[in-house]
Amino acid sequence: MRVCHIITRLIVGGAQENTLYSVLGLRKVPHYEAVDLVTGPTTGPEGSIEKKAVESGVDLIRVPELIRAIRPMTDLVALRKLKRILREGRYDIVHTHSAKGGILGRMAARNVGVPVVIHTIHGPSFFPYQSGAKNFFYKLAERYAGKMTTHFISVADAMSRQYLAAGIGKPGQYTTIYSGMEIGAFLNQQRDEKLREQLGIKPDELVVGKIARLFELKGHNFLLEAAPEIARHVPNVKFVLVGDGLLSEHYKAEARRLGVADRVIFTGLIPPHEVPRYISVMDVVTHLSLREGLPRTLPQALACGKPVVAFDLDGSGEVCLDGKTGSLIKAEDVGALTQSVVRLLRDRELAGRMGAAGRELVCDNFSVETMVRRIDELYQRLWNERRK
Repeated sequence: MRVCHIITRLIVGGAQENTLYSVLGLRKVPHYEAVDLVTGPTTGPEGSIEKKAVESGVDLIRVPELIRAIRPMTDLVALRKLKRILREGRYDIVHTHSAKGGILGRMAARNVGVPVVIHTIHGPSFFPYQSGAKNFFYKLAERYAGKMTTHFISVADAMSRQYLAAGIGKPGQYTTIYSGMEIGAFLNQQRDEKLREQLGIKPDELVVGKIARLFELKGHNFLLEAAPEIARHVPNVKFVLVGDGLLSEHYKAEARRLGVADRVIFTGLIPPHEVPRYISVMDVVTHLSLREGLPRTLPQALACGKPVVAFDLDGSGEVCLDGKTGSLIKAEDVGALTQSVVRLLRDRELAGRMGAAGRELVCDNFSVETMVRRIDELYQRLWNERRK
């Protein structure tokens, strides 16, 4: 079989790592003649994983017009180029990712007669914190693209429910496959005392962490708002924000305004392979995004044995099991966020139990090998059904 994956851009992010790990893993399976990866230009302060892809042996097929923004004339050029690539590649399966890559990729695949077309839902393109006009447009576009989709892979059961409720596809067209990660690096990571010292964290200080782009809807504002009250209850607390983005200077100003600038450490962008080290210095990991499929930060933190606090949105509740692996709280509830974090910082025995339970959960469900095996099984099933 010949397979082609399509994604809009290869920034440092969960959907992009999922896609790259899928391509790399499937390329090792003997019955695939080719597993190619098409991507648009990678721009922005989030960082890029293109270098990792190339160094791993993936010859990226680049489409400069495949951009995130909606630009009808540019999108038509991207569609024309995608059709040419898929036609010349003679692919049996096309597997798309991200909103723009998913819609244009599926249109191109159906237009040139690709037998099996799969789309992974990494996160909803429509959600409550977006304007009604945008949600209407994206639902309409996803319904249209859904008619050209053989099967959907969801990174969380919550994604399947949301898309089915929006009238996209049928229940039998959905399979949940959790995003795989190289969990060994997280499972084996010990607390990095040298890194703590480099970050200016004293031996007796406790750390609340967050790993996300400094971007809208990622929820840094909620943690900063909670920080003064958390510090009042736990005076030896520090906050480590890992990531970079367009709102970096804004959040630094917010930390100063709230009087916690001396407690908040902005690490800036770090390479993906450094994430286990940074999680190791944290005592509690928060995930407060208002839009995510199933955030990789949560299983990564749990693999390191860290308890988590997360908003009850999308797929977070499938790994942040309230009272077992962490605290699952109502979205935007700063009071509950404060209370949950303070409780875990004070009760280290409880934090340890939750971290251990989380590590067991992640080991069973989130390895790259498990993800690739399940994708391969799905490919073979869909291909065999198509041939009957």
